[in-house]
Parts: sequence; C-alpha cells; structure tokens
Amino acid sequence: MPLPAKQERFTFADVLTWDEGEHIEIINGEAFMIATPSSRHQEISGELFRQLANFLEGKRCKVYPAPFGVRLFEQDGDSPEDVDTMVEPDISVVCDRSKIDKHGCKGAPDLIIEILSPSTRRHDRLVKLNLYQRAGVREYWIVDPDNESVQVFTQDGSALKIREDYDPEDVAKVNVLDGCFIELSKVFSE
Repeated sequence: MPLPAKQERFTFADVLTWDEGEHIEIINGEAFMIATPSSRHQEISGELFRQLANFLEGKRCKVYPAPFGVRLFEQDGDSPEDVDTMVEPDISVVCDRSKIDKHGCKGAPDLIIEILSPSTRRHDRLVKLNLYQRAGVREYWIVDPDNESVQVFTQDGSALKIREDYDPEDVAKVNVLDGCFIELSKVFSE
C-alpha cells in the first residue's frame, strides 16, 4: 500500500496498516521510503550477519537482519499511536530479550550496523547517528562499501563517539560482545 499522499504525522499505528512489502521508516513522525539495496550491500550485510550469528549461537544475544523494525523510543504502556519513530537498521543485535516482540524491537538494540548507500550516506551519518545516540544504542557501526571501511562508535556518557576506523584487512572488535571479532577481509571480499 502506498503512503498516504498528505499526512502531517505518521506513527507506528500507520506502519501496522501498510503492506509488509513496503520498507518505510518513520522518524519523528516523518515517513521515509527505504530503497532496495544493491547486491554489494546485501553481500556485505549477509557476511556481517553470518559472522555475528555464528558467534552468538547458543548465547543470550540475538542478531536480526533488515527488515527488522526498531522502535527506538517506545516505552512500556505506549500505544502504537504514541510511537513516532521506527527504523529498520541493516543489522541489529539485541541482548535484552524482553525488548523483542512480534513487531521487532522496543527500545535501543545493543549494536546497530548501517551499510551506506548513495541514497542513505548523509542520513546514516547524521540523522541516524543522532537518533541512535539519543536512544542509548551502545555501539553503532557505519560500513562504507565504496571505501571498504568501518567506523565504530561507542557510548561515552550520553554520546556516541568514534572509537575505531577499520580498513578491509583489519579484524574489527565488537565492543558490546565480549570476545567477538569480525574479519573484514571476508566482509569486503568480491
């Protein structure tokens, strides 16, 4: 179902009425269509997911690939009409299973990974970084397929601050998962 032509504010209640095939985020009540990812994007996402899922097998934390709705600021007792922000990160790791429900995640995941594309580059680096910081996401990765690099941000007080810059030959440490490392040579292999 297409988005309504004119509406001043969207909420999670609207999202629940939309076609499941539509990938739409709402941020502060504004709706954003998500473009279909490229094959390169999907290869990178798949390899990151594979390595994380292998590490997390049998552990309490779970990894979820997009599409997976994250209602960053939803509180207990909120109705769908109260929730005006829902994003679909490329990859989410959630360690508090009480945050998971049939619609996705209620609250901030522990780790979010976004893979840049030409249409999301600025959005992921500015808007989403700010959102994830405000929501209390503990670790945020920005993966740049063009430069084959990964920027890792971690919570420092109430701010997400850059912790590491990784190149394709590096092994990246996942700070929120003790003992977890990602082999970037496999992520960026062609």
